[in-house]
Amino acid sequence: MSISVDTMRTIDRRVGTPLCALVSPFVKIVDFIKQRLSPATSQPKKLLFIELSEMGSAIIVDPAMRDAQKRGAEIFFLIFKSNRASLTLLNTVQPQNIFTIDASSLFGLVRDTFKFLLDARRHKIDTVIDLELFSRYTALLTGLCGARKRIGYDIFHGEGLWRGTMLTHKVHYNPHQHIAKNFLALVYAAFTEKTEVPYSKVHIPDSAIEIAQAKIEPSMHRDVLSRIERSATKHGLTYIHGTHPLFLVNPNASELLVQRRWAPERFAALIVAMEQKWPDSVILITGSPAEYDYVEDVRVKANAKNAINFAGQVKFAELPTLYTIADVMVTNDSGPGHFSSVTDLHTVVLFGPETPALYGSLGKSIPITAALACSPCVSAANHRKTPCHDNECMRAISVNQVLEKVAIQYEAAVAHQAFHRPILIN
Repeated sequence: MSISVDTMRTIDRRVGTPLCALVSPFVKIVDFIKQRLSPATSQPKKLLFIELSEMGSAIIVDPAMRDAQKRGAEIFFLIFKSNRASLTLLNTVQPQNIFTIDASSLFGLVRDTFKFLLDARRHKIDTVIDLELFSRYTALLTGLCGARKRIGYDIFHGEGLWRGTMLTHKVHYNPHQHIAKNFLALVYAAFTEKTEVPYSKVHIPDSAIEIAQAKIEPSMHRDVLSRIERSATKHGLTYIHGTHPLFLVNPNASELLVQRRWAPERFAALIVAMEQKWPDSVILITGSPAEYDYVEDVRVKANAKNAINFAGQVKFAELPTLYTIADVMVTNDSGPGHFSSVTDLHTVVLFGPETPALYGSLGKSIPITAALACSPCVSAANHRKTPCHDNECMRAISVNQVLEKVAIQYEAAVAHQAFHRPILIN
């Protein structure tokens, strides 16, 4: 039985806080002894990023990781085992340098925690960047892994979310700029030779957060395209790539924040409207194998002949290939909105409890948000947990609004012919 998100939050607060208080003095003493015996080197050689729970963040942090590589560091990454696949889309981190923690059970969590602490020392990790927003668990991993230089966000004079004194370089989290720039600020703090309070006193231009593009193997491209064609034929449809519009609709969102979901009835109505506007189109309703029933519910509600339940029909590693074939995707604020940014796919992303100003896709995306007075209601200050059980911010987004943006993105996709020219490996 897997650990629920709320249970993990409770453990992090009730167990993590006293543990941070107990461990902090020990970490300080060890730091003092190490510094007296052997002063730390200024430039990171083996740099570990920690980001456990958000698959989309593994894409958003890619510019920061590549920046660290350009500065000469070997990159390592720690992530929950269930999210490991997100690091394979761009392969910035070598497979042997990826550490995982199995969070499907309390036993697995404890076992892999101790295993990681040993592995970090075995690999002689000298620098850790904690990407999580004020998680006590990752603070403990950072403080106890043996690295001499430890970078992360600190609350400074703010109330709450205290997580000890695990960090050697405390970075100010800026809630007014995109999270990708916040990640780059952590890398700057890791490599600068200046002492700053707080880090990082540096301008980060928009050009610094360009996302690398995935490379598509011709064999995988042919295979996925053939799968789409066969699925269309099975449902009495005709699909010829480059002739018929291909739309993706991703109606689900992770359990981490279910308030991000646009109602299944709205997605169904959108599918009907898309079929009426583009009667020769094929509409694939996507999702993981575990989301098949959720997707099927949307398909049944739409009852549109052009719509196909495509949940589980592509492996995670095949997502960039699917995205290079499709014209436009509509999705909740969730992983696919970020995964698609490694391709030229045009997307429409629906935002409610989060804001695109901080978590917008870095690809060819148009965000839609109702911008209610209460939005965004989740942030680093509340552990991304909202008291809201009535996501009016999502219900306020109309089908016509979304359809209008889909039309704009489809025209842009056709004009640029982006989906006709995937990057292929010869």
